[in-house]
Amino acid sequence: MPPAGPPVHLPAGPPTAPPLVPTPAAPVELPEGYSPTARDLPVIGAGRTDTLIDRPAADFLPAAETAADQDTPEGMGPLYVVGDVHGYYDELCEALAAERLIDADGHWAAGNARLWFLGDFTDRGPDGIGVIDLVMQLSAEAAAAGGYCKALMGNHELLLLGAKRFGDTPVQSGAGTASFQAAWLLNGGQKSDMDRLEDHHLQWMARLDAVMEEDGHLLVHSDTTAYLEYGDSIEAVNDTVHDVLTRSDADEVWELFRKFTKRFAFRDEDGSQAVRELLHAYGGERVVHGHSPIPYLLGEVGTEDGEGESAAVDGPHVYADGLAIAMDGGVTMAGKLLVCQLPLAG
Repeated sequence: MPPAGPPVHLPAGPPTAPPLVPTPAAPVELPEGYSPTARDLPVIGAGRTDTLIDRPAADFLPAAETAADQDTPEGMGPLYVVGDVHGYYDELCEALAAERLIDADGHWAAGNARLWFLGDFTDRGPDGIGVIDLVMQLSAEAAAAGGYCKALMGNHELLLLGAKRFGDTPVQSGAGTASFQAAWLLNGGQKSDMDRLEDHHLQWMARLDAVMEEDGHLLVHSDTTAYLEYGDSIEAVNDTVHDVLTRSDADEVWELFRKFTKRFAFRDEDGSQAVRELLHAYGGERVVHGHSPIPYLLGEVGTEDGEGESAAVDGPHVYADGLAIAMDGGVTMAGKLLVCQLPLAG
C-alpha cells in the first residue's frame, strides 16, 4: 500500500482554532475487501460560523407535537433514530430541533423519549468532536428527564480509535500492509477532530455497543451480516467488540474495522434473506441501519468512489421486502441528515 504522505503529528496542548476544512490527504489504495464510503465529498456549510445558540428559534422547523406529548410504551416515550452525522453539527442540531428533541439552546427537550444514534459521528464534516460532545451531553440530560439518548459503534468510530491508538503502525490487510492513519486520512479524517480528541472521547467511543434491539427494530450501523461472525446474540456481539478494543491489538482492531465497513448485504435479490439471518440470530422484525448512503442504495448517484451527482433524499429508505430501513441520508454529499421516529408512519 503506498504511503499517505508524512504522518499527522498531534499537539500535546489544547488546540487553537483549527480550520474547518483541513487540506485533504493524498490518495492511497485500500486493501482488498475494504468498502469505503464516497471519498473527496464536499463539505456543506463549511463557511458557517454561527452556532445553534446564536440562531433564533424560528429557524427550526415546527413539529405537530412534541415527543413527550405522544403515547409512551411501558412508561417510556417514543423511539427516534439518527443516521450518520459525520461531523455536521449544525445540520444535526437543526434535525433534532425539527423533531422537538432539543430546544433552541441545544438542550434535551423531549422528556422520556428514546433516541438512538446509529454511529459515524466524525470524519468529513467540520465538527466531529462537537457532535460527540453533544451526544454525550444529551445522554446525561435525557437520563435526568426520564428518557435516554444512546449511540451505536460505527466503522468511523473504529477508524478514529485506530488512528489515535496505532497511527502508522502496519497492519495486515489481506493485500499487504496498511495503517489506520492512512485509512483515516483517506476517509475524511479531520485534523481539527484529532487535535481536540481527549481521553473521555476515546473511552466513550470504545464502550459503544454494536447491536441493539428496540421495539422490534434491530439497530446496527452497517448493512452487513459480518456481525454474525462476532456472536450469536446481541450480548455476545457487544461483548466481543468490547473485548477486541480492550486488548488493543492493531491487527485485531483492523479486522473488526474492515468487516464493519462492508455494505450492501441487503440491497440485491438475496437481501431479504440476509436481513432474516440477522433477525433470526438477534431478534426484531426489521433491521435499521446507517452506513450506506441512500442514494447509493437506490442507484441514483455514482459509485462508492464518489462519482456522479448527489440525489435528493426525503426520508428513510425501506427495502429488502420491507425488512430493512436505511437511515444514512447522505449529508456528506449535500443530502439530508435523517432523524426519524419509529415505527415509520404509513
